Amino acid sequence: MTEYLLFPGRHHVLTRFQAEYLTRTARSLDGATVIWAVTSANHHTTKRNPVPFDRREAAIERLSVETGLRSLVIGVTDTPPTDDFADVTVKAIEAGTDDQVQLDPANTVVACSTPEVAKLYERLGYTVLGVEPPEQPRPWDVLLMIAAGNDEWRELAHPATVDVFDRYHLDAHVRRCVNDPVVGDDGGLTTTRDYKTYADAFETAADRKWLQIKDFVRPGRILDIGCATGATLQLVDADPRFHESDLIGVEVARHLYAECVHKKEQGRFGNPNVYFYQRNMLGSTVFPARSIDTTLTLALTHEIWSYADGSRPATVQRFVDALFAHTAPGGVWVNSDVCGPAEPDRAVVLELDDSDGANSGPAELETLVDPAAYVGGLSTRARFFQFAQDFRRNAKVPFAYTERDGRLVLRLADAMDFLTRKDYVDNWLSETHEQFCGLTFAGWREIAETAGFTVDPASKAWRNDWVIEHRIAPVAAIRTEAGESLDWPDTHQLLVARRP
Repeated sequence: MTEYLLFPGRHHVLTRFQAEYLTRTARSLDGATVIWAVTSANHHTTKRNPVPFDRREAAIERLSVETGLRSLVIGVTDTPPTDDFADVTVKAIEAGTDDQVQLDPANTVVACSTPEVAKLYERLGYTVLGVEPPEQPRPWDVLLMIAAGNDEWRELAHPATVDVFDRYHLDAHVRRCVNDPVVGDDGGLTTTRDYKTYADAFETAADRKWLQIKDFVRPGRILDIGCATGATLQLVDADPRFHESDLIGVEVARHLYAECVHKKEQGRFGNPNVYFYQRNMLGSTVFPARSIDTTLTLALTHEIWSYADGSRPATVQRFVDALFAHTAPGGVWVNSDVCGPAEPDRAVVLELDDSDGANSGPAELETLVDPAAYVGGLSTRARFFQFAQDFRRNAKVPFAYTERDGRLVLRLADAMDFLTRKDYVDNWLSETHEQFCGLTFAGWREIAETAGFTVDPASKAWRNDWVIEHRIAPVAAIRTEAGESLDWPDTHQLLVARRP
């Protein structure tokens, strides 16, 4: 006897057609229980999976009550593409019901309209029934209508979905996620970023950055944009001055946001008023006007510049304008990040060591099994040519240079973009999307003042002498075209901007 009708899918949107189909099919199977296997249940706020699992589950339960379906809703963790997908889903259902539900081809029929997925269940012996015919809009088609602002989606979606979307304003959420020009399908800035390496780096650097900025932080509502793993907010939390403050973290990358939530669940914060949002601050207004006392942006603004859609100066200005709008009178924006040298267009001669590694030509790294090993094995000079190739393509910026008697002549800003990134081999393809030296400190200051901020006298450009001494100077030198040695320029900025 068929006990179960297994209906796998992401189920962001439920349609009227699905409700009618499932009701009719379950009735023909003598009232079989519909098992909604909600895949990618651990994903949300991404292009591929915009709607959180709990909202999807709420709509399914509401539909089940309205139609009289007997349903079980089981979340299935996202998995990379695999031929074992059907088996993984069946085992997830067993685990999700404490092994009380055991599916097999004798007691279960599968409802699925995706041919590739259907074949995986058929291979296990299950009977598979098609759901939507080719002419019928599928749930993802309806979701794309929502993203496009087409209100006809309300006629195709089941009232349960319409109700949940309206109550939780999910239509705006879907539009923001699907149309986001920066974030990829799975909630990352690039598909090549190793988030474990990034997380470790943020944890290590948090103490140093906090010492630099802590005297400028104002109690009240404290917002950390690009909060990464929440390490800086942990230090704010530990400071007695801020025990009664609200601590708010915003992180766009799904992997890092998950770590923030995990820390909160572990009790790593003493302050109960700690909140995390997964959001791209470029997408829309997040916080009410004049509601934030301190905004922190640490190692973030160069990413706003680098991943901007269209005009980079205009996008950065729009971002800073939004910061000013949500800053309370007397509030402060503290920005600690990289910046370009004060004379970005100055022509310099760059001398690079060619004895500290292989001198192979630039490779197509995407075709290699281990790009990091290849780049890490190159000499500093060979790594320059690899950077030039990848930086032009990924960051989509000019990177001009000429060779004169084996010496490289180029803009000072371009030389520093290479030198400050040359050792980031673990995330090379991701790092070459970013431009550290796109704006000088004076440029960042001008943007803050244009937004309406008053720049505190403590603001400054500064040079990371540790990086110069240990990473750059041993393998590189910069000179004038006449051959005179040049001092290394500033590499970082501290910008403290106050709203009058």
